[in-house]
Parts: sequence; structure tokens; C-alpha cells
Amino acid sequence: MPDSSQNSKPVSPAAVPAQEAADSSNKPGRGPDRRQSVVDRRAGTERRQQTRAQSGYTGPERRSGEERRAATGLERRRGPGRRRSDDRKAAEEGEMTAEQFEFCMAIQTYKKVNKKMYPTWTEVLEVVRQLGYRKVMPRQIKLENVPEPRVFTATEEAA
Repeated sequence: MPDSSQNSKPVSPAAVPAQEAADSSNKPGRGPDRRQSVVDRRAGTERRQQTRAQSGYTGPERRSGEERRAATGLERRRGPGRRRSDDRKAAEEGEMTAEQFEFCMAIQTYKKVNKKMYPTWTEVLEVVRQLGYRKVMPRQIKLENVPEPRVFTATEEAA
């Protein structure tokens, strides 16, 4: 029978063998079952901030990530403000031409300056014109009920 000073509720006789089985199930080389403890492990000091001596760890040092990755050039984290945008990554990897990259960056800048998530087609055309694009030849596709806009000539452009 358990001591009543430890536990205010009486323990059923069926629970005693289960408790003894749980205590005896600890295999050699393992510590005590922490689930039986009432101490909240989260309340203590952060174990990752402790030194090897403070934590009692005797195994090999595995927290040397900086030295391990420094020479590879494959660092996952680039530091604050160093993450590349998807457009810049695509351009650097050769998936975009310089013209495509310029257009994407112009649209991104327009969206940022004007605080617009989705520019209208009129606004996109405005950005394209600001990049220096002009209609210099008639279109090659047939668009019904769409008048042909004015085509710029080289002399008009220079003036």
C-alpha cells in the first residue's frame, strides 16, 4: 500500500503493478523516465545555450556548423537583407534574358512605389513605355475591331 503522505488519493491495487513495471522497464544505459517527473523541463535554462561542462555532455562536439559550411559556398542563410528574389535567382541562373529581368524589376518597382499588388493593364503599358518601348512597326497578328495605334518612325523618336 502506498504512503498516504505522498499522494492524497488512494491508489488502486491494479495500478501498483503497472507502476512497478514502468520503473523496471528502464533498460541499462538509459536514465530515469522523465515522464514520471513533475518538474517542467521548459522552465529551466535553455540547454542549447549551456557549455559542454554545464550540460554534462561527454560526446563529440556537433555544434560547429559555421566552420563546417564556411568553405563550401553552399550557405543556406545569407544574412539579413541578402535573400535573392525569385526574379533575380532566375536571371542569375540564365532562365531570363536581360530584357525580361528589366521588365520584371520595373513592374516590381511600380508595385512597390504605388503600393499596388496587381497593376492594371493600363499601368503595365505605362511601365513598358517608361522603359522606352514604342510601337515602330504594324502588328503581325489580326485583332478584330481593334484599330491600329500610331506607329512611330525613327525621325519622330529623335525629336
